Amino acid sequence: MSDDAIPEFSSAKSGDGSEVGITNLSAFSSGPGIKSAREVLAIILVAIIVIGGAEFLIRFFNVPAYVLPTPSAVAMAFVTDFHLILPHLGYTLVELLSGFAIGAVIGLVMAAVITQFPFVEKVVTPYILLLVTTPMLALVPLLILRFGFGYTPRIIAVALAAGPMVMINAATGFRRVDRGKIALARSYGASTLQIFWKIRAPMALPMILVGLMIGSIFGLLTAVGAEMVGGGFGLGNRLTSYSSMIQMPQFFAVVLLLSILGILIYVLFFWIGKKWASWEA
Repeated sequence: MSDDAIPEFSSAKSGDGSEVGITNLSAFSSGPGIKSAREVLAIILVAIIVIGGAEFLIRFFNVPAYVLPTPSAVAMAFVTDFHLILPHLGYTLVELLSGFAIGAVIGLVMAAVITQFPFVEKVVTPYILLLVTTPMLALVPLLILRFGFGYTPRIIAVALAAGPMVMINAATGFRRVDRGKIALARSYGASTLQIFWKIRAPMALPMILVGLMIGSIFGLLTAVGAEMVGGGFGLGNRLTSYSSMIQMPQFFAVVLLLSILGILIYVLFFWIGKKWASWEA
């Protein structure tokens, strides 16, 4: 085990906490947020302009509904057909939560192992890069041939998509340590395990949350893509079905629902970051 060769991923001049990026959770923990009624009004006004403008332009140019439906038609389909879409939302959430849980646990364990055992990192890094650079959707047909059209191939695909993202960001967080704190802990006789749980893990929490957020979003995209490849249930299946029947208002209603899911994922991790990692700011 070696604690000397610790690569630094952040700039040496970023100690003022002003840097906001993928390796700095200040985007979560100290985001500006909405601070006044004027900002709320501005957000609502922009939304009205964008949605109203789209409605006007589509009607003005007589764009066929099978090409691009109006926002009002999409909203109507979202409301009237939601009871038909809701069961498929449940299927997608089962795939996402199951696959993400498996991938996140494996990713966190692997991140802890490779940061404590450099030799293991050298061995597994090529395979991790292979997983990151390989589109998981390309493996879905093979998984379906092996496991059928049920949940299993989709959950595996989600786990393979989310796990490497969690592992890479968590490993970066485990390496972003204050060597002075580690030296002080060792001077008091702290073991490697104690140093990991008391120093490395808390300091890695912001990056772990970033990895979990990215992994969950990648998992959602993979789950939907896997449902589009094969199977008779899930939001991806609804996209394929509605597009084949040229039911574009319903198609975009599902797209809207997926967008809402993505926003909720971001809001969830933003809230967790504000609550548990606000010290990063």
